[in-house]
Amino acid sequence: MASSDVARHMVYQSLVGIKATCVSSQPCKEEKISDDSPRCLTMTGYVGFESLPDQLVSKTLQQGFCFNILCVGETGIGKSTLIDTLFNTNFDNSVSSHFHPNVRLKAQTYELQESNVRLKLTIVNTVGFGDQINKEDSYRPIVDYIDAQFEAYLQEELKIKRSLFNYRDSRIHVCLYFISPTGHSLKRLDLLTLKKLDRRVNIIPVIAKADTITKCELQRFKLRLMSELVTNGIQIYQFPTDDETVAHLNASMNGHLPFAVVGSTEEIKLGNKMVKARQYPWGIVQVENENHCDFVKLREMLICTNMEDLREQTHVLHYENYRRCKLEETGFKDVNLEKKPVSVQEAYEIKRYESFGELQRKEEEMKQLFVKRVKEKEAILKEAERELQAKFEHLKRLNQEERMKLEEKRRALEEEINALGKRKAACELKASF
Repeated sequence: MASSDVARHMVYQSLVGIKATCVSSQPCKEEKISDDSPRCLTMTGYVGFESLPDQLVSKTLQQGFCFNILCVGETGIGKSTLIDTLFNTNFDNSVSSHFHPNVRLKAQTYELQESNVRLKLTIVNTVGFGDQINKEDSYRPIVDYIDAQFEAYLQEELKIKRSLFNYRDSRIHVCLYFISPTGHSLKRLDLLTLKKLDRRVNIIPVIAKADTITKCELQRFKLRLMSELVTNGIQIYQFPTDDETVAHLNASMNGHLPFAVVGSTEEIKLGNKMVKARQYPWGIVQVENENHCDFVKLREMLICTNMEDLREQTHVLHYENYRRCKLEETGFKDVNLEKKPVSVQEAYEIKRYESFGELQRKEEEMKQLFVKRVKEKEAILKEAERELQAKFEHLKRLNQEERMKLEEKRRALEEEINALGKRKAACELKASF
């Protein structure tokens, strides 16, 4: 073995974790090192993979980001105004009425850019939510829409030629659930809808138009809402605390949920600066003043700090739950009854065999049902035939009786005619004499 080949062989062994006991032209014994304990090596010069984060950032900036928000709340509660305030722009929002026969979802996508970061923002609004007399199924269109986006992504994943890089992800990343500032408790519609949504989407509850209740009432209202959510087993999105850089901030913000917000795109001059605010006869409510409302907290948590975590949770938690349930429904399993791994081909063959058996069983049931119905039909036809035969015999007897009566009348008439003929002849004979 040449010296260059020996060196190459030694480098290969060090990379794959194999310890060579000898390096010669003779066969050598090798001992395999566990993959759980990778070797830590010290580099003697610059390699360049430290630029990986920069490469990732450059590629991500070139591709852009997408973020999809679902706004659930009654008509006129301030959903569109809050979204306009959050993103400091004016989206095209048409005024909705309270006379929609059912709930429908309206999705609008916008291209936003801040510095060199492009964001494809989709706002999905619930039109007519809570306006119907019968609100029992008001949540159904929302659930169906969320599941439809999951199904579209799953179908793209299952294609032979996938294009996930260029696929426009329409899955809902966060649901802003707007709660009316009643100061009492959640409505039954709110509880039912939240219960149906918490396993499908990241829910951030917000108290809309929070400037309509006092601070003391607001604090009691928040405590009552969180207590009701816990009592009814409704899981809302909790800001993550596993990242040390934002753990303290997110933990603090979790204690402020639900956020009490006020939205306004109107700017009012206050002192020497213009601020977004709502002006009342008794004073001014500043949207970005944390003493007045939680709008800044919501914007910080939703956009500046946890937007990527919301996107990640949607993919690794909610979408994975949907994907697992759909694949399990179709018969795919990771392990068999003996707890051994099952390949996709094996799962397909098992499902195919089960489907074939189910098809044969249903075919046999259909045959038996067909034979049973044929026999029932034959019995009905035979009974009808017997009834027709009996009716025919009855009519035949009646006909014979009528014929016999007519024959008797005919004979009686013939006899009467003969008698009349004889009498006529006798009369004519007498007249001739």
